[in-house]
Amino acid sequence: MRKYEELVSNIIRCVGGKENVIDVKHCVTRLRFQLKEEDKAKDDVLKKMDGVITVMHSAGQYQVVIGNHVPEVFEEVALQLNLAKDDNQGIPEQKKSFKDKFIDLITSIFMPSIAILCACGMIKGLNTILEFAGIYTAESGIYALINAIGDCFFYFFPIVIGYNSAKKFRLNPYLGMMIGAALCYPSINGVDLNICGINMNVTYTSTVLPIILAVAIAAPLERWLNKVIPDVVKTFLTPMIVMLVATILGFMVIGPVANEASNLISSVLLSIYNVSPVVAGILFGGLWQVLVVFGVHMTFIVLAIMNIAQGVADPILSLQVFVAFAQAATVLAILIRTKDKKLKEICLPSFISALFGVTEPAIYGITLSRVKMFIVSCIGGAVSGGFAGFVGLKYQTMAGLGLFEIPALFPKSGVGAVIVQSCIAVVLAFVVSFVLAFIFFKDEENEVEVENEVIETVDRSEKHDVIYAPMSGRVIPLCEVSDDAFAQEALGKGVGIIPEEGKVYAPFDGSVVSLFPTNHAIGIASKNGCEVLIHVGMDTVQLEGKYFTAHINQGDQVKKGQLLVEFDLEKIKEAGYSLETPVIITNWDDYKDIINENKETVKAEDKLIAALR
Repeated sequence: MRKYEELVSNIIRCVGGKENVIDVKHCVTRLRFQLKEEDKAKDDVLKKMDGVITVMHSAGQYQVVIGNHVPEVFEEVALQLNLAKDDNQGIPEQKKSFKDKFIDLITSIFMPSIAILCACGMIKGLNTILEFAGIYTAESGIYALINAIGDCFFYFFPIVIGYNSAKKFRLNPYLGMMIGAALCYPSINGVDLNICGINMNVTYTSTVLPIILAVAIAAPLERWLNKVIPDVVKTFLTPMIVMLVATILGFMVIGPVANEASNLISSVLLSIYNVSPVVAGILFGGLWQVLVVFGVHMTFIVLAIMNIAQGVADPILSLQVFVAFAQAATVLAILIRTKDKKLKEICLPSFISALFGVTEPAIYGITLSRVKMFIVSCIGGAVSGGFAGFVGLKYQTMAGLGLFEIPALFPKSGVGAVIVQSCIAVVLAFVVSFVLAFIFFKDEENEVEVENEVIETVDRSEKHDVIYAPMSGRVIPLCEVSDDAFAQEALGKGVGIIPEEGKVYAPFDGSVVSLFPTNHAIGIASKNGCEVLIHVGMDTVQLEGKYFTAHINQGDQVKKGQLLVEFDLEKIKEAGYSLETPVIITNWDDYKDIINENKETVKAEDKLIAALR
């Protein structure tokens, strides 16, 4: 049985059953039900229920107070009520500005997959380098295989975005994936289709906006259908209708609109180019990334291919060749300026992939959610595009991306001049974007080393406890400890340590409240009331104290870093026992949050856990 299955089942029954629940969210400590009829709920029964602290009626909500473990309880609620878990459920609702909503939307949709996006971008760049270096040719099987590995994520991007968007919009995530997969289906992409007398030719692979809009349509449709369709058939009828409606609308409405927008923009740009190549370059170079985001850039690539096939150099696509370097420079400046470790981790691979023309990790993972930085990269693109128009660079043949797209500009004669002009364009894009980003970038208040900030804030607060490492060794998540009682946090919250030496030290100033007769487990309480259990090894109680030596007695007052127990690490290993040592806060529910230091290894007396009141 799942940990909270019975509790949640009883709660749902006591609020009037599934059919009485319109919606449910949660905040830090309570489930917030919106019920059809509150008088059906049984307050008295709920208040007496183990696992429920109390019941409250407030702001039109029926609130069941659970405590700090409410997120885990909510997961079971979502499962039993067949709700799509919302990543924002743990955040109290509040009014947000348009900017905040936009950033929240972009972050929720793109950040979960950004690491894989970066990895695939680097694989594509590596493949291009190895082919350019002559390790293998573009016609070889190994090139095709590696290209498939790197390109698959981008090609099927709508499936990934469909899943993430569905979680954000509270749609069944698998429906989001299937709508994305349907839009990517090979036999309907890039081919002429006659649908109900309408001739269509659209491509959705590698796009972003169409699937987001399709999911935005599907989510409210699914919720409405779940209310009106009888329970006996809605399990399969609702997803069937949602997929049909959202995919057909997405394919037949969004695609044609995007195509018409592309054709209109293309016509306008060609007209402007004929009057002033510089102005056209500024517009196209500055707007190229916006066109990519909205999925209306494919028309320009198709037109370039058609022109080149007819032996005519394309004047428009050449204006965006250097935009990738503007994006790369922006990310490099952020990498240098930011103090946020997590942001630095995604900046480096995004910078590398952008140099090779794969800018999606940079756009969706870094700059788009920081609108000012996205604008900076557009400015750099505009400057380089204007220069490309000024010197008359044209797309002579199809080529790679980023560094390997520059050869597409080489004419049959006069290559030297074009190389020089291209280098100038790269420098302009890079320098302008880097300088502007370096000047204007600053970390958001909630970005800078979040974990460390919390610990530092804790250190200055009186309402806290900091638990220091009682031993040196490798830190593992508590869920990886082999004993289920510890792994499921039934005894408390904390971490596990695999010790590298046989010594246990006091994690803070306090008193020894319990010392097992076998000396393998020590309970210690701080002066502020934090109760910590240090349990050396798994099942080591069976050693009956062999290999353990205590240097304290129950009831002793101890100082942080004082030696409590010694144990023979090697002998215990030889006896066949695991030395996984849980260090847990047993009264964790007295605290608002338990925050573990993000460390792989610790030395005794390093900061290990912060408990916030």
